[in-house]
Amino acid sequence: MSLDPRTPVLVGVGFADQRCEDPREALEAFALMAQAVSQAGIDALGTELSQSLLSCVDSIAIPQGFWGYPDPGRLVADAVGALHAKSILAGIGILQQTLISNACSDIAAGESDVVVVTGGEAKYRSLRAILAGVELEETAQDGARPDQVLSSPDPIWTDYEASRGLSMPVSFFAIMESALRFEQGLGIEAHRDELARLYASFSRVAADNPHAWNRSAVEADEIRNAEGKNRMLSFPYTKLHNSQWNVDQASALIFCPVAKAQELGVPRHRWVFPLAATQSCEVVALTQRSDLFGSVGARLAGNAAMELAGTSVNQVAHLELYSCFPAAVRIFARELGVGSERSLTVTGGMPFAGGPLNNFVLQGTARLAEVLREDPGTMGLVSSLSGIIGKQGFGVWSTEPNPRGYQFADVTAQAIAAEQRREVEEEYQGPATIAGYTVSYTKTDPVLGVAICDLPDGKRNLVRSQEGALLDRLMAQECCGLRIQVESDGSFHFLD
Repeated sequence: MSLDPRTPVLVGVGFADQRCEDPREALEAFALMAQAVSQAGIDALGTELSQSLLSCVDSIAIPQGFWGYPDPGRLVADAVGALHAKSILAGIGILQQTLISNACSDIAAGESDVVVVTGGEAKYRSLRAILAGVELEETAQDGARPDQVLSSPDPIWTDYEASRGLSMPVSFFAIMESALRFEQGLGIEAHRDELARLYASFSRVAADNPHAWNRSAVEADEIRNAEGKNRMLSFPYTKLHNSQWNVDQASALIFCPVAKAQELGVPRHRWVFPLAATQSCEVVALTQRSDLFGSVGARLAGNAAMELAGTSVNQVAHLELYSCFPAAVRIFARELGVGSERSLTVTGGMPFAGGPLNNFVLQGTARLAEVLREDPGTMGLVSSLSGIIGKQGFGVWSTEPNPRGYQFADVTAQAIAAEQRREVEEEYQGPATIAGYTVSYTKTDPVLGVAICDLPDGKRNLVRSQEGALLDRLMAQECCGLRIQVESDGSFHFLD
């Protein structure tokens, strides 16, 4: 088929990782990113010609990480010889898919020619330094500022939610998990078995992923049960259900238009086309959502991605569903209509492949590109989220282009229209019904039960308890759908 010369194409992917026990010998985060960008250039054109591509880079976009560089894009640009590149920094709350989508849209519109999207962390380096009592310093950038900053005003959770004990992502996702369990009619133990089987399958994929942080397959029982280092975090989630972010990892993607790829001589078999990208950026606090077990934005954005790519999810051979916690994977799968028999990851997921803060979608997209090159003509999909599944994004990819050219859609307006927000009554006393709940732990013991409950008039309230027998009951039997009495101080007890 004849291609528009401005059709965006992914021409290079790169990875960098290290596991230095002596933190003084380890690279810092920006250097890992620069290494990944260099590897992406080599991936596209080989060692001898890679600089011809990197010297043409006109923008470098990086999602915010744990590090404190004010302008990491400039550090990376200087390190790889992209001396004329504009630096873009995306704050927490900006979808990683948005950086990819912006790069592709800018290329298609003729506003950019070669764009790098990269990100990474050196959290393992920092952890080793703490354990060794070694002080490490990041490269200073006095007075530096990015050329462009993308920021989000949306909070991850509300002050009310925090006041009732919800101040860690794991607890929010565990509440959604309980609501999904109840919706599917699973019992407590059967549900825990299912989650363990799912993540055991992820660990087996990670074992075959050359870029995974942990390449040892883990048995389901080891994931399911809280023993040793695999402690319970927020019921039913153990540590092995949780994203592993103490990693030294980076990844990079290099995009350019088809005409530039041809001009530079990037071999055709290296090209991976973005067929379609979608996003929904309507943030609704978990307590206000019409249901706790789904995502209106994911459903709308997922359907739009399939339509724009001219396909259906059953025709998409390779999936990478965001995997910070099982609820994210399962909700995305549910909204996309993906069957339980399918593999939902090409990386092995964030607990095993490694989940560097605010960068995993780049890791997943780069790995998917490798998989598609090995299986030419097929399609792959990567999902993205921000916050407590507050924003959702999708990217559809293939080694063959979209006959309609690269497509993008923002379905935020549709999500706003479709979401029926629940009003929250913070000061309430009376009967209610549990909609979703969890029990959070210290290192060894359950300490706090938190539940989102439905009030008789359809409003919502949050309740909490530290009473031992009540916490035991919350974990021993299904309590979604049970009636409770809410007290004026936010505590509760069962009515049956």
